[in-house]
Amino acid sequence: MRNLLAFLFVLLLGAGMLAQNKTIVFGYEDIPQSLLVNPAADMPQDFHAGLPGLSQVYIHGGSSGVSAFDIFQESSVDINQRITEAIAGLSFRDFFTVNQQLEILSAGWRNNKGDYWSAGLYQELDVLAYFPEDLADLAWEGNRNYIGRSFDLGQLSVTSEVLMVYHVGISRQFNKNLRVGARAKLYSNIAHASSTGNQGTFVTTENPGTVNIYEHIVTNADLELRTSGIDAISEAGSPGREVAKRAMLGGNLGVGVDLGISYDWNRNWTFDASILDLGFVYHSNDVKRYTARGDYVLNGIEFIFPPLSDGQRTVDYYRRLTDDLDEAFPRDTLTTAYLQMRPTKVNAAISYGFGTFGEGEDCNCLNKESTRWRERLGLQFFSVIRPRRPHMALSAFYYRRLTGFLSAKVAYTVDEYSASNLGAGFAADIGPVNFYFTVDNILRYGNVARAKNVSLQLGLNLKLSSE
Repeated sequence: MRNLLAFLFVLLLGAGMLAQNKTIVFGYEDIPQSLLVNPAADMPQDFHAGLPGLSQVYIHGGSSGVSAFDIFQESSVDINQRITEAIAGLSFRDFFTVNQQLEILSAGWRNNKGDYWSAGLYQELDVLAYFPEDLADLAWEGNRNYIGRSFDLGQLSVTSEVLMVYHVGISRQFNKNLRVGARAKLYSNIAHASSTGNQGTFVTTENPGTVNIYEHIVTNADLELRTSGIDAISEAGSPGREVAKRAMLGGNLGVGVDLGISYDWNRNWTFDASILDLGFVYHSNDVKRYTARGDYVLNGIEFIFPPLSDGQRTVDYYRRLTDDLDEAFPRDTLTTAYLQMRPTKVNAAISYGFGTFGEGEDCNCLNKESTRWRERLGLQFFSVIRPRRPHMALSAFYYRRLTGFLSAKVAYTVDEYSASNLGAGFAADIGPVNFYFTVDNILRYGNVARAKNVSLQLGLNLKLSSE
């Protein structure tokens, strides 16, 4: 059990060390993909098209309580001891998360009314696992030293999904101060698995003087694992073809919306905000819901060592024990549909723009009614709704246009992972080609294994403007 738990812990840590907060891209209107984090973004070009499969490559994730360095550092301490210390330092509030996005197609254009339309599709992977503190202690150390401790089965909480997102959006200038945007989304879920909202307790008590000294009690157990798409993919003759079918509107479908606003209080001060993935997926095909509910009391286990000729006695005993557990915990496999809410995200920022362009300098601005400042300072807030609580971050950022074709943005973020996350990004327009790159936690790149949170995003676009 210890070896299995160690493997799962290291696997989860490795997956989690690749986070969903696009601090740099939000409000960075030199990057067309900023429309995906605020549909009200004011695009400086008249048309853009992403290079298929390369316009947005995004990886984000983290571990709120432990880094890979804590486990894999060079040390004279045995790795099992390091895992023990890492587990002891984690609580049920800690989590591991991975978010990945790959934009397949994207394009945007300005119509004759000045509205900027955009459309495309992208693939997304989202995984979140909370650390089950009680269950990890029980599995790693056993219950010998925890007589009387109540272990919370409800700490088991994990959700994961992979889906394709089809979308179309519009950004419209209502007046010189207000710009609003909206994006409609159609989700085609490829596969989903989640186990949240579990409950129940396990406790071991001591009863001196009885035949079996210990009594193991499970109370109000109510566990559920919901899956869709997994059986269809694993049992398909051609899994790749099944994945492609489910991605192309052959999976479980859902709808959602992104909403955004950009408001200029005056010539210098601007407020930007957005709410993303306000929607759901309805799982109705290839659905499996595994449930286990009940109470149980086990008065020890009778270890039987019969003569070889009496081996059937042992078999009969453990068969009765298994039957008792089956009766106490009725397990069902249901195929009823269920609704899954998307992890809704909120972004908000307030910024102060200053520094006009000198004579002869290219400000790269098409909207002559607005001012595109050379520099901008601001504060930025991010939150994503998760099964237990929102995960939040606060950033201070600085944007500067370095030349007519090159700009950069840096941000210092305090979030669930650390209080020292320095991120940076740049965007370059070389002729009609737009290239951008952003990265988080650059202070840790001397030894990235120490980072509890790492994310990067890059892409290539074609941008055209009519002069």
